[in-house]
Amino acid sequence: MQDVLGTLRTLRRPPLLIRAARIGLSAYRREAHLGRHVGNGVLPRSSQALAHLIETEARLEHDRKVHATGYSPLQHVDILIAMMGEAQLICTAPMLVDLSNKNAPQPKCDAF
Repeated sequence: MQDVLGTLRTLRRPPLLIRAARIGLSAYRREAHLGRHVGNGVLPRSSQALAHLIETEARLEHDRKVHATGYSPLQHVDILIAMMGEAQLICTAPMLVDLSNKNAPQPKCDAF
């Protein structure tokens, strides 16, 4: 889990994308937003969902940088909203995090 949050902390994206995602974060609803990206049904734990979202966002970032014709800024912002939302849940709702390793350090949430 620390690796996932650490990866999220090191992402550098254009300020406009981040600003739009932060605005959308206030309306984040896990079932609706995450369901669009991981499929309907039983939603994964936040740490697993965040790992999946990071992979998806990396592909979108690549498409943005190479000016791919299929790139959608709207989809990119939606993924960033979900990433931020899941990161917040990891920091505030431990039941959505895999707690099988009791000796694991608590997540650092100061960057969110």
